[in-house]
Amino acid sequence: MSTDYTYDDQGQFFPFFILTISSLVTLPLTYTLLKPSKELENTAPRIKSDFKPKDEDLIQGQRNKQWRKERRLKRIITVVLGWAVIGWMAYLIIVTQRTVPQIWDPYKILGISRSTSEKNIKKAFKKLSLLYHPDKAVPRENQTIEDINAYFVEISKAYKALTDEEIRNNWNLYGHPDGKQSMSIGIALPKLMVTEGNGKYVLLVYGLLLGVLLPYLVGTWWYGTQKMTREKILLASAGNLFREWKEDLTAGGVVGALSSGEEFNTVLKGNKAETGLGKVEKSILNAGETTPTAVGLTVKDRRKLEDQEGARRKTLALLWAYLGRIELDDKALDDEKYEMAPLALLMNDSFTAISLAYGLMPPLLATYQASQSIIQAIPPEGSPLLQLPHLTPSLARNVEGQDSKTRMSIQQFMAMPEYQRRKLLTNQAEALTPQQYNDAMAVARQIPLVKVEKVFFKVMGERFITTGSLVQCVAKARIIPPGMVDVPEVNELDLEDIDPDEGDIDGVLGRKTPKNARRKNADGTVAEEAEMEKPIVPPIAFAPYFARDHSPRWYMFLSESKQNRVAVPPTTIMTFNKPIFDAAGKPTYNMQTLKLQFQAPPQAGKYTFVMHLVCDSYLGMDSKMEATLVVEDAAKAVEIEEEDEISEPDEDSIAGQMNALKTGSLTGPPPKRKRKAAVESDEEDDSDTDGDVEDTSETDTETDED
Repeated sequence: MSTDYTYDDQGQFFPFFILTISSLVTLPLTYTLLKPSKELENTAPRIKSDFKPKDEDLIQGQRNKQWRKERRLKRIITVVLGWAVIGWMAYLIIVTQRTVPQIWDPYKILGISRSTSEKNIKKAFKKLSLLYHPDKAVPRENQTIEDINAYFVEISKAYKALTDEEIRNNWNLYGHPDGKQSMSIGIALPKLMVTEGNGKYVLLVYGLLLGVLLPYLVGTWWYGTQKMTREKILLASAGNLFREWKEDLTAGGVVGALSSGEEFNTVLKGNKAETGLGKVEKSILNAGETTPTAVGLTVKDRRKLEDQEGARRKTLALLWAYLGRIELDDKALDDEKYEMAPLALLMNDSFTAISLAYGLMPPLLATYQASQSIIQAIPPEGSPLLQLPHLTPSLARNVEGQDSKTRMSIQQFMAMPEYQRRKLLTNQAEALTPQQYNDAMAVARQIPLVKVEKVFFKVMGERFITTGSLVQCVAKARIIPPGMVDVPEVNELDLEDIDPDEGDIDGVLGRKTPKNARRKNADGTVAEEAEMEKPIVPPIAFAPYFARDHSPRWYMFLSESKQNRVAVPPTTIMTFNKPIFDAAGKPTYNMQTLKLQFQAPPQAGKYTFVMHLVCDSYLGMDSKMEATLVVEDAAKAVEIEEEDEISEPDEDSIAGQMNALKTGSLTGPPPKRKRKAAVESDEEDDSDTDGDVEDTSETDTETDED
């Protein structure tokens, strides 16, 4: 049996081939565009405000530029073209007339059924022979002698297939009266590609695709990943930042260090490195409304600027112009100014990781402060009140006091009486209009300020913290936006941390709220949580000058109070376990649970730590609280537990009567013993009403809030 290869010279199957290839590319790209985004910036709510900066068009242009840089536009164009090709191929498949191979059937040729007897088969053949025998047939319209001869041959084959035993066997076995036929394979490629003389061009195309384009794409991807760090910056930039690190870094020094990033050179390539540099420096060095320079440069920061040259000098000047919200009166320079901030924040993430590796607190806190300044477009020594819309440095200085040496936070300002706030902002020079004042107050009341209520240490499922155990630092906090009144008192039950049940895997791993978490109803009864709540995303940071949407993050870590070093590295908190605002936009004041895990020290004793909770998006809203960790020796902890397990004697027994004589009480139950705990902890009166003891931590620590 031979094999015959045929090509799609009539274009019947080529659309199927193109449709398949196009679908393999188009369908996955379509899914990536339409699937719900998991990035918090795309799913988080927004703080409501009508405030628009003067350069809103430039800031929005930078957002669009980043959108194009992420190749979403290219993917959209590719998807549109892909679906156009798919539609075209589907149209060709529908309208193209296909030749369908006919199965040779002797019964059909003779016009009889399969149950026809041999006698009737002969009658049918004889009848057709009279009509189509070459010697007797008369050609009809549009019919030739050749057509009649061919049809008579088919009639004869059909008759023999049904009457001759050998031919019938061939037809039953191979489907053809002549026996086994050659196999025909159709290839869904146009005949043009395999026509003699075109082979060299086909080989050239294959060579370019497999030998040039594919290695280029793979190499570009590989080397692109190898030259980037985990923080998505160039390795060269990370090296420059490492050399810039110093023990005495301030937030202003961090800004100077960030300008060493190589990514800025791509923005200021060519003549851009020198164009307008003098104008930018003059703008930032001019006298400000409340400071010697427009952006509050210190002598050290100014010296750092003057020591630079080329692209780095302009980068640093533009960064200071951005932080000071300086109008450069040049669209190109202002556009470059807003482009610098997101790159600087990216550099700062890497610089924070470098500072964390050294473990010193001052440089680490300086990097967090730099992050807050970059997102809010406020100089490191600027007023936190500038985070509110419409406020200017002169208005902020009037609120704080002209001779004040300290900065006032938003929460301190919002704690003032309403009439005093309104007077300070509306009865001054460059005062706010009533509408602007209301907008500023509305924004302040939407900022998620995290207030820590209690910090303690525990080991899940254990009463004592022993050496080497896995410890959880638990912070109980509420989100109370500045300016809120009638804030409810803290519910004592909410300050407890209930260990999840053994079968509650999500609760054990900390992915969701434990199912057995307790809460108190309005009537004071203790209720069980019906189900675990989904993570709650806080609102996007209110940062109208920052050319990116940024979801606020909180960093929770421990430091050693005496040595001023990081004791436990930070954990990043991006979501909360309970709703922050209700459907009407009002705060819920729910108690949030924040946790940090670490291994207990190898030696027993008391260890004093400071728990820090730092927000990367807002100035003046960080908090810290001191907590003492009591670590018991494993053997001693076992002895204490065994002592606590000894039950008190019953009063109606001899031992009970003797105990009553010793205590001076002959009637009534003996007094309850106080448990020995590693640290003091408050216990609720109703926690043991039904004889069951909740599996709560008894290693709560005394905390002092600064």
